[in-house]
Amino acid sequence: MWNLNRSRTLDKLRRGETVLSFKSNLSCPRAVEIAALAGFDCVWLCCEHVPNDWLTLERQVLAGRAGGADIMVRVERGSYSDLVKPLELNASGILVPHVISAEEARQIVRHTRFYPLGRRPADGGNSDGCFTMLPFAEYIRFANENRFVMIQVEDSEALAELDEICVVPGIDAVFFGPGDFSQSIGVPGEIGHPEVKQARKLVAAAARRHGKFAATVGGTANLGELWSEGYRFINLAADVVTLAEQCRRVVENAAEVLHEYDPATAG
Repeated sequence: MWNLNRSRTLDKLRRGETVLSFKSNLSCPRAVEIAALAGFDCVWLCCEHVPNDWLTLERQVLAGRAGGADIMVRVERGSYSDLVKPLELNASGILVPHVISAEEARQIVRHTRFYPLGRRPADGGNSDGCFTMLPFAEYIRFANENRFVMIQVEDSEALAELDEICVVPGIDAVFFGPGDFSQSIGVPGEIGHPEVKQARKLVAAAARRHGKFAATVGGTANLGELWSEGYRFINLAADVVTLAEQCRRVVENAAEVLHEYDPATAG
């Protein structure tokens, strides 16, 4: 009777397949739908760094679903409402930044998972519960089985409890963030630094050792390397990067043509 929208991301990961993600910094539903229609499995939205409001996120979630992609929202580290509202908007999952301890991971599960995994506050009157038309027991069951909770390991302090973090029930995936990790070890932006790459391997190994999925950012140039390390959720591109690179390329190409043909600039 209802289209409950199973998670394409979880279904593929559970089959051992690779999930390709696209990050959207723009507050534009059309950009999300374009990425979805282009074939990305998941579109990553951000509340940590991007000034998105809840109504904007709702439109983007609907746009992603219209194009056939999952939506993952990186949440703010605020109250439990900041963690669960994206799920109530019917996002397929959330990404929680800067988790550095097993206790933090356990609290995240408590806030975002329904019984018996956690104590997520229940409503059912939003999109994820078909606006109260979904029987409550089915709502609880479906959410626990088909909505994912991903945490980011992006601080050197987290390595001390890496195994304890990865073993926490209710966490589906562990996302290695190379940018902030590079800051935490004093080499900001050097994501190819040997210590960053070693940490990336450690996170993937620990995640897989404890039955979690490993996630990170990359590109087509190192996709094979990440896959061989065990990463199965990989963010490959972003709207702002794609737009900036294309705009710059067009301007540079135009400048070259004008330099050749314009008498004012031609040698």
